[in-house]
Amino acid sequence: MTAKDEKPMFPNWHDRPETREQAGLNSDYLDGDSFVRLADQFISLANQRGKKVAATDLQLVMMFAAARYTAHVGKNVLVVDEQEKFIDHMTKQYQDMLRTHMADPTV
Repeated sequence: MTAKDEKPMFPNWHDRPETREQAGLNSDYLDGDSFVRLADQFISLANQRGKKVAATDLQLVMMFAAARYTAHVGKNVLVVDEQEKFIDHMTKQYQDMLRTHMADPTV
């Protein structure tokens, strides 16, 4: 296998089958539809909290929580040896997600 053919060390957020059927019914892999539905649950909670907390504070709280959970996954689930590579990958994932949403006229 050449370097070009190697799987990335860490997955990209958008590299997933679109539907459960494409993922395989017995798969524990989160398909695109389920991914968005799960994200919507967190957004719904943020919208509820937004009734009493400023959106600018909520946005930072969500980023803090995501960073903390990502650190847990990196340290305890993936057990990454090279933390800076993991941090760089996750930072690029966030930038890609943010650019995607900033370009979305429905947001």
